[in-house]
Amino acid sequence: MAPIKDHPNRYALSGELHARPFPSLTAPSTAVFLAIQPSPDPAKRDRSADHAHLVALLDHYGAPHPGADATHYYGEMGKYWLKWEQHTEFVTYTVFSQDVSDRPFDPVEFDVFPDYWLESVPGGRITSALLRLMPRPEEDTQIADQLRNWFVPESLAVATVLEGAAVVATDFRIDPAGHLRIAIFTAETTGKRRIGRILQRLCEIETYKAASMLGFAMVKTMSPQLNRLDGKLTDLMAQMRGSSAVAEDTLHALLDISVELETLSVQSAYRLGATGAYQALVNQRILALRESRFMGRQGFGEFMMRRYEPAMRTVQSTEARLKETSARAIRASELLRTRVDVERSAQNQAILASMDRRADLQLRLQHTVEGLSVVAISYYAVSLTGYLLYPLAGVMEMSKGMLISLITLPVVGAVWWMVRRLRKSLG
Repeated sequence: MAPIKDHPNRYALSGELHARPFPSLTAPSTAVFLAIQPSPDPAKRDRSADHAHLVALLDHYGAPHPGADATHYYGEMGKYWLKWEQHTEFVTYTVFSQDVSDRPFDPVEFDVFPDYWLESVPGGRITSALLRLMPRPEEDTQIADQLRNWFVPESLAVATVLEGAAVVATDFRIDPAGHLRIAIFTAETTGKRRIGRILQRLCEIETYKAASMLGFAMVKTMSPQLNRLDGKLTDLMAQMRGSSAVAEDTLHALLDISVELETLSVQSAYRLGATGAYQALVNQRILALRESRFMGRQGFGEFMMRRYEPAMRTVQSTEARLKETSARAIRASELLRTRVDVERSAQNQAILASMDRRADLQLRLQHTVEGLSVVAISYYAVSLTGYLLYPLAGVMEMSKGMLISLITLPVVGAVWWMVRRLRKSLG
C-alpha cells in the first residue's frame, strides 16, 4: 500500500474515544466519589494544579504517576483502585474498594482521601458520594427494608435498570457527613463491566446535576438586577409616549440600560450555556439506564421531572427573559433614535427655510448696492471724463458746466451697461 500522510491529530483523537474505560467491579464493594471545581472561570483554570494534586494523592499511596499531559488515569493505588478524570470545568476522583464496612455508608470510607490532601484541594467540592454495591436479595422486600433505613422516603428514587441488571437507589440528599448516598443491588448474572457502567452513569448523573444547579444559583442572584432593569425600561418606554420628555436624555438612559443588559448577558453566557449542556447530559444518562419502576416507587426520571426540571426551567426562562429584555431595549432605542432623527430633520428644514429668507434678503440688498455702485462709479467716471475733455471746452467755446452736463448721461449709461454685463457673465 502506498504511504499516505495522516492528520497530526488522527491518532490522538481516535484514542480519545477509548481513553476513559468503565471500571470492572463486583459486588459486594464500595466506591467513594469526589468532584472538584478548580475555578468558576475555566479561562483562569490552572490545569497543572489539578495534575499536581493527583500526583500528591498517588504519592501518599506510593502509586505510579500518569503523564504530565494526561487528562485521565485509572490504576491501582495501594489496596484501592483510582479513576481520575479531568473535564472542562471540573475534576473527578472515584476510588473503588472490595472492603465493605458493616455500617452502610460509613463516613470513614471517605478517609481514603487524607485530610491534608483535602485541605489543599485547588478549588471547591461540587459533590461527593458514597456508593455501596451489594448482591441483589431474592426478595425485593429486603431491598425495601434497607432503603427505608438508609434514605429519606420522601425523596427516595429507586428503579430497576438495564432490564433487571441491577436495582439502584438514592435520595439525592446530603447526609450528615456531607456526602450523597447511592445504593446498587446487582443481579448474579450482571457482568463486571456492566456493573462498572452502571456506577459510572450514576456518578455522572449526580455530577452533571450538581454542575447544572450552579446555573440555577446564578439566575437567582441575577433576578433582582434583571427586575430592576426591566422596571426602568418599562418606565422609559412609558415616558416616550409623552411630549414633555427630552428625547436626547431618554436615549442616553436607554443606552445605559442596554449596556447593563449586555454586560449581564456576557457575564452569564458561559454558565447558562453550560447549564443547558449539563441538563441534556443528565437526561441522556438517565435514558441510558433504561429504568423501570421498582415496587411502585418513583424512578430517577420521575424524580428529576418533579424536583430538577423546575429549576432548569427557571434557568431557561431567565435566559429567555434576558434576551427579550435586551431586544426590547434595542427596539426602544431604535424607535427613540428615529424620533430624534425626525425632530432633527424638522429643525434642519426650518434652518434651510431661514437660510432661503436670508439669501433672498441678501439678493435684494445686492441689487440695491449695485444701483448705488452705478451712481458712485458714474460720479467718478464723469469727473475723470470731464478732466479729460476740459481742453476741448475752450476750443468749442463751451463752458465746463455745459460739457459736464453733455457727458453725464452717456457716461452713466455706459457704466450701467458694463455693470449689467458683468453681472450676467458672473451668473
